[in-house]
Amino acid sequence: MNRTITKTAMLAACLLLGVPGASHLAHGQDATASYATMAPLEQYLMADRNAEIALAKSAAPAAISNEAKVLVLGKHGYETAIEGKNGFTCVVERSWMNPFDNPEFWNPKMRGPVCYNPPATRSILPYTLNRTKLVLAGDSKAQMKESIEAALEKKQLPTPEPGAMSYMLSKDGYLGDSVKHWHPHLMFHISTTDAASWGANQPGSPVVLNTDFSPGPEPETVFLVPVGYWSDGTPGPGATHQH
Repeated sequence: MNRTITKTAMLAACLLLGVPGASHLAHGQDATASYATMAPLEQYLMADRNAEIALAKSAAPAAISNEAKVLVLGKHGYETAIEGKNGFTCVVERSWMNPFDNPEFWNPKMRGPVCYNPPATRSILPYTLNRTKLVLAGDSKAQMKESIEAALEKKQLPTPEPGAMSYMLSKDGYLGDSVKHWHPHLMFHISTTDAASWGANQPGSPVVLNTDFSPGPEPETVFLVPVGYWSDGTPGPGATHQH
């Protein structure tokens, strides 16, 4: 899976959105700390449960997240903090949802608030829950890959359902040392395909596909579409008018 926003994707979106100075954003973004191994689990947890709930809900507009199921990360995996009513699920994902070859795979600072719609809750959220289970079991990256591939072979993990999408509209997320909270954006989860199928990364296209890292073993391609406003209605980078 590919939730990471890299410098390449960030620059592409900034240029599409007309962010001033986009050509200079690469400078100073190359100094990424080393995250060769997993940090102590406590560094990935949030001490304040209510703060994690609020951060998870900030992924989508209140009209959606206020009725959504909310999960929080505990020492034994994700736990239900709020039972939802609309089929959406909001959660703060951690760094291990990055591609395995991402140098920030073990970055304990990363917090990715995301709110999955019903098809994504059924077919994409299981990837997060499964990877988290493997991480908490102490598996290495190689072991995790093998386990995921075996689960797919046995059809124990789903493929993306048609219509699977998610919101990442939180201005308070931290998606990596080089990009911080990036842009508010939507994610569309598609069975494995290529950039051309959605016209991604083409001049004038608002659709972004990160090609900097190898895709994960999970059978999905994630297309990103930056939007103008954060979930609280305040303008994001490059926003020019209120919807």
